[in-house]
Amino acid sequence: MKYFLGIDGGGTKSKAVLIDSNFVRVAECKSGPTNFLVIGTDKVCETLLNLINACVEKSNIPAKNIASIVLGTTGAGRISDANKLKKEFLQNAKKKQIDINSFIVVSDARIALEGAFSGEPGSILIAGTGSIMFGKDKNEKIYRVGGFGRYIGDDGSGFGIGRKGLIAVAKNLDGRGEDSLITQYVAEQFNIKTPDELITEVYNNNFEIPSIAPLVIKAAEYGDEVCKNILDEESDELLLHIKAMQKLINQPVLHVALIGSLITTNNYYSKLFQSKVKNQITNVVIQKAEMEPELGAALMAKRFYTSHTA
Repeated sequence: MKYFLGIDGGGTKSKAVLIDSNFVRVAECKSGPTNFLVIGTDKVCETLLNLINACVEKSNIPAKNIASIVLGTTGAGRISDANKLKKEFLQNAKKKQIDINSFIVVSDARIALEGAFSGEPGSILIAGTGSIMFGKDKNEKIYRVGGFGRYIGDDGSGFGIGRKGLIAVAKNLDGRGEDSLITQYVAEQFNIKTPDELITEVYNNNFEIPSIAPLVIKAAEYGDEVCKNILDEESDELLLHIKAMQKLINQPVLHVALIGSLITTNNYYSKLFQSKVKNQITNVVIQKAEMEPELGAALMAKRFYTSHTA
């Protein structure tokens, strides 16, 4: 019996699942973050080896019997970065005399896409702190829309909404903008009540801009026009992601799984966005992800092994 390990590496925690050749779960384990661009490859390699050992001990299956491991992690969107982590991980495993047959590093979005449709064609739209869309066609070709980061992208995300919310606060405090509940909420939650306090928090104290997004949504739910306009603009940006993916994949129907609490929970923004999709874009089906990202990674590990041993 061959075994395959899938790892979903996040910025705060990581999850792993070990499956057998029949896609039966053998063991599941959790550990700390694996964003190597933030905490460094040494720390991440240690975390990954501990996670693999935990699965080995829990399942009583030696590491040498795991045919392939796929890690999908934050920060691995660029091939050069993914290869750097792979190289250092294999070096660390060798030093600790841990047998690794195959280790592949991909982005966390890639394994989410694989899991969302159980390996079949489809697309995922992620709107959390940032935003990006991935799709896969019937020929296994992968497409990407968005994902340009907070400076030139992240449209429709927590960062995009939060930034516009803070702009509204700045204009309101300065007398250049309309009164809005968002100014009141920011004052109450973050004790930011003056232009100087706002500037200091944003530019000197590394203020978490996406943390404003829930306040914008809350204000919109209470009928605040400024915040309703922000969400209207940002939801339109997500529609552009879907329209662009439709053109790229060019299938009769585009199946989209939504990822991220902004567009999956029952809130004003999510309902506005999904209503727009239904009423403004034809031949799009919104559906729930079929499997967790870590299972998507395990499926990729199994497929990689099969394709290289056939």
